Amino acid sequence: MANIIEISDLSAPELIPYTDTSEKELAASGIFVAESPNVIRTALNSGYTPISVLCERKYINIRPDNIIELCGKIPVHTASSQVLAKLTGYKLTQGVLCAMCRRALPSPASILAGAERIAVLEDIMNQTNIGAIFRSAAALGFDAVLLTPSCSDPLFRRSIRVSMGTVFQIPWTYLENKPPYYIEELKGCGFAAAAMALRNDTVRIDDPKLASEKKLAVILGTEGSGLKAETISACDYTIKIPMQNGVDSLNVAAAGAVAFWQLSKK
Repeated sequence: MANIIEISDLSAPELIPYTDTSEKELAASGIFVAESPNVIRTALNSGYTPISVLCERKYINIRPDNIIELCGKIPVHTASSQVLAKLTGYKLTQGVLCAMCRRALPSPASILAGAERIAVLEDIMNQTNIGAIFRSAAALGFDAVLLTPSCSDPLFRRSIRVSMGTVFQIPWTYLENKPPYYIEELKGCGFAAAAMALRNDTVRIDDPKLASEKKLAVILGTEGSGLKAETISACDYTIKIPMQNGVDSLNVAAAGAVAFWQLSKK
C-alpha cells in the first residue's frame, strides 16, 4: 500500500528533487525526475527504481493508470494543485512526478557491438531536440543513440517528456572521445559514418550506397553551427535531404526523423 504523505513544509529535504533545484545537481546525486503517467510507467517497465512520487491530491484515489500502485511502498507526497505549483514553480499538467534512480550507463563498445543503425549526436544542447531525436530513433527502427560529452543530458525532465519515455527504451550512452576523434571509434567497430551537413560533395539520403551499408552511423550536429568541419572530413559520407522552395535545411530533430526512416534496416 502506498505511503501517502500530505505536504506541510515546502522546504522539506525529501521534496528537493521536485523544486527548481538544478537538474545537474540532481544528476550528480544519481536522480532524475519523470513527468506524466505514461512516461513514469515506461520508466518503471524499463527497470528504473522509483524514490518518491509527487501527486496532486485529487488524483490519489481516482487516477486510473495505477502509477502509485506500480511504485510500491515509496513515499507519495501530495497537496492541492496550487501548493504543488508553488513547490515546483509550474502547474503540473498531468498531476504527477516521480523521482527515480539513475542507472550506470553502458560502455560505447557494448552498444556498438550489438547495433547496425545508430544515431550520433554531436554537441546538441537543446533538450527538446534531444527528446525528439530519441523518440524518432526508437520509433523508426534505429538501434541506439550515442552522444558526445558536450550534449545535454537525455534524462533532463524536458528531454524525457518530449521523448515520451523512449529514453528509457532505446540503448544510449556518452562517447568517451570528443569530436572528431569518436569517428575513428565508430569505424573501428565496423560502422560507416554519415554526416548530415550542407556541403557541395553531399550524396542524397536515398542513395543506394547508404542503404547497403551493413553498419551505419548517422551523425547529427547542433542547431546553427552544425557539425564540426573536422567531423565531416572524418566521415565516409556527407548526406543531404533534398530541399525545395529555397529552404536549405530542416530542424535537426526533423532531419533526424527523415534520416532514420530512410536509412533504417527495413
